[in-house]
Amino acid sequence: MKYLIVGLGNIGPDYQDTRHNIGFTILDALARVSNVVFEDKRYGFVTRIKLKGRTLVLLKPSTFMNLSGNAVRYWMKKEKIENENLLVVVDDIALPFGTLRLKPQGSDAGHNGLKSIQDLIGTEYPRLRFGIADNFSKGCQVEYVLGKFEEEERLLLPERIDKAIEMIRSFCLAGLQLTMTQFNNK
Repeated sequence: MKYLIVGLGNIGPDYQDTRHNIGFTILDALARVSNVVFEDKRYGFVTRIKLKGRTLVLLKPSTFMNLSGNAVRYWMKKEKIENENLLVVVDDIALPFGTLRLKPQGSDAGHNGLKSIQDLIGTEYPRLRFGIADNFSKGCQVEYVLGKFEEEERLLLPERIDKAIEMIRSFCLAGLQLTMTQFNNK
């Protein structure tokens, strides 16, 4: 069985370690603990992990956030992966910092990366939302999501990233419903 795990973010040093790039950060951590390295491929940086007879294709799109759908659609077709075996890891300002929420489908909730994916493959695909909170003044949302985590948040990030990795592995091994039951709202 094969899965496509997509971490959303923007490429380039200006965006590294920003709230909006938490998808990249989580996939980088998963690759590191799995002793694999990303390669620059068509539409993104890609690597593979073997997990108990399953293949996880990790993708960090190089298309910039608002064109992520192009990379996702390409790699789904190339790897012959159905929507239910796609998992998109994304930041979410509607959730408190560090909250992890696995959902089977949904709207783009104003997220340009999810909107791009939705425009090309629809809304029925699992996503793992990582809460970055909404601690910004009116009109400052862009600066906030493209900003770096606060010191207090940075101290808590490693544990939350580890939990996200645990959820990704569970999604691939135990399935969507069991993973949602075990991890959501905890």
